[in-house]
Amino acid sequence: MLQKASLSFLKNLKKNNHREWFEKNRASYQAAKEDMSNLVEEVIANFGKKDPGIAMLTAKDCLFRINRDVRFSKNKDPYKTNMGASIVSGGKKSPMAGYYIHIEPGKSFMGGGRYMAEADEIKKIRQEIDYNWDAFKKIISNKKFKDCYGELEKGEGISLSREPRGYEKDNPAIDYIKLKSWIATSPLTDADLTSKDLVKKITAAFETLQPLIYFLNEALEA
Repeated sequence: MLQKASLSFLKNLKKNNHREWFEKNRASYQAAKEDMSNLVEEVIANFGKKDPGIAMLTAKDCLFRINRDVRFSKNKDPYKTNMGASIVSGGKKSPMAGYYIHIEPGKSFMGGGRYMAEADEIKKIRQEIDYNWDAFKKIISNKKFKDCYGELEKGEGISLSREPRGYEKDNPAIDYIKLKSWIATSPLTDADLTSKDLVKKITAAFETLQPLIYFLNEALEA
């Protein structure tokens, strides 16, 4: 579980996103960061029993910095108003599919997949879905998957408006072949975040997602 103080810090940061406030409240930030680190370590310890590929990771391997890269952004706020962790074999910079925790009051979620893959990786995943459509369909149609995640993310920026070259419109897998990211997310309420069952809830969601992660990584490792 997370401490309510960690959520309060993020809420206050959203209202005071500037360096002067942040420096005055650095102790609160460090406490929130440690709180998030402890959560990630607990998830790794629990879920690592099911997925040995992530068992040796530490929170440091997974946590993203709170500082924003504003060089090419119109938004010049210096800090993110969320805490995120990418639990992926090889760490957060790995090109493999993996799991993700996003903590942001009112907008938190858990999930994972492969986000904004490189062109050669997209080609591999599309080919794998095309060749093994029945296996892929079975994963995303599974009742537990549907109950937890609903459907893979789609829409602008994630899916092409037309079928990619080499694929026909009537391909039964075309809606998933058109994707550029293959990700599934499930919301976490603020009450979930401060519940003693948080680690259990995240671990169960990751177990449900695991077949999709394995499918994507088999494609990427081909």
